[in-house]
Amino acid sequence: MPSLSPLFVSPVLAIALALTLLTPALAAETKPDVPIAKRARVIIDNDFGGDPDGLFQLAHHLLSPSVEVRGIIGSHHHPGGFYGYPGTADHAVAMANQLLGIMNRTGNIPILKGASDPLLDIKTPVATEAVRFIVQEALREDTKTPVYLVCGAGLTDAASAWLTEPKIAGKLRLIWIGGPEYQGTPPPPGAARVEYNLSIDRIAAQVVFNQSDLPLWQIPRSTYRQALVSHAELKHRMRPENGSLPRFLLDRLEDLMTRAKGSLGEAYILGDSPLVLFTALQSSWEVDPSSSKFIEVPAPRIDGEGQYADRPDGRKIRVYTAIDTRLMFEDFYAKIAASGTESSEKSH
Repeated sequence: MPSLSPLFVSPVLAIALALTLLTPALAAETKPDVPIAKRARVIIDNDFGGDPDGLFQLAHHLLSPSVEVRGIIGSHHHPGGFYGYPGTADHAVAMANQLLGIMNRTGNIPILKGASDPLLDIKTPVATEAVRFIVQEALREDTKTPVYLVCGAGLTDAASAWLTEPKIAGKLRLIWIGGPEYQGTPPPPGAARVEYNLSIDRIAAQVVFNQSDLPLWQIPRSTYRQALVSHAELKHRMRPENGSLPRFLLDRLEDLMTRAKGSLGEAYILGDSPLVLFTALQSSWEVDPSSSKFIEVPAPRIDGEGQYADRPDGRKIRVYTAIDTRLMFEDFYAKIAASGTESSEKSH
């Protein structure tokens, strides 16, 4: 049998080699050519200027075709800030604007400043453009698409909206990342007595839990802490060298890790990401976040110390106990990869 020249490759072998090399890229770049309807309207309220998990969540929501992000609210957190980042609503708005600029979405979605300070009492709302927007969107009569108000920090704006117009309770669903563990689940080691997001505005939490009739899905601390991902995984799966969006998000996380002088370890809780899981990634039929687990309980009363008190006659609320992190993070990685491909295509 004659020997083959090193430069000769049979046509069959050439095709097989090409498919082997190209398949991973095609899998990452090909977008499904199928219609995906907007099945939910979403108003996002978060402290984008503090913990970077809110920016990861916002980017993920904006990349999800089944939801229509109607408005983005930058909210306050603690006056002392977060590892040197300002705790102001102004800074949250600035960071949201920066993200939308990177995603080429500037001007497409209103970005509103939420309240600058916590509620002063349980009767007086903080009047802001953000609160007016929540009420207006909730009371729309020109669409039947369900609307969710998703909150990844304090509840000042949600409580103010309900105090301003209680009728919104029949029109929207509130999803909140926050609150301590329920009875039977111990707190994590060294946990603050008052859970972080609840402590941003205890009075607002009292309004939402104790007074309002807002339909509520709650993701307490014991559940949002399940959204744990390693820095190595994020860097490997997001491939920051391939796009400005993954580079920006990882830069924000790495800046925090640097400010913390290595004390955060090598894994991080992207605790706001369930807000995407529970709105954009619902089941096809009997629409619901069917892959995550929850219980229904009477809404407890929040006392002045930020703790739960039993209230058997409270309205029923949904409390999530387990989240589908596989679906949540794999969807995030896939959409980040596709966003890098689209950015590359637009630049040519």
